[in-house]
Amino acid sequence: QVQLVESGGGLVQAGGSLRLSCAASGMPFSKYAVGWFRQTPGKERELVTAISRSVDITYYADSVKGRFTISRDNAKNTVYLQMNSLKPEDTAVYYCATRGGMVWVLTPSGYDYWGPGTQVTVSS
Repeated sequence: QVQLVESGGGLVQAGGSLRLSCAASGMPFSKYAVGWFRQTPGKERELVTAISRSVDITYYADSVKGRFTISRDNAKNTVYLQMNSLKPEDTAVYYCATRGGMVWVLTPSGYDYWGPGTQVTVSS
């Protein structure tokens, strides 16, 4: 049974940092590209950052470039999202998702498995 579980969300003041983790089980994790999405009420889920299965290709949305860093440890079946210089507009539920294949895609429909999400709230 495939399972993705996010952790590390919480409440932080603007300018602060959080590190999210996404732990995978029941899948050959190293064969999947991984994306971090976020969603706020009434808005579509958007891709924030993603990493290819071989760690050498990454994507960052313009809104997070220079502040967020994605990484993965295939030996631990885990992907991390380091979020620095957080802003109130980063407040959202953050989801990790996996996609079979080498590289990520932008659209949520391109992903096979999803975690339940973790809430990130940034206060001003």
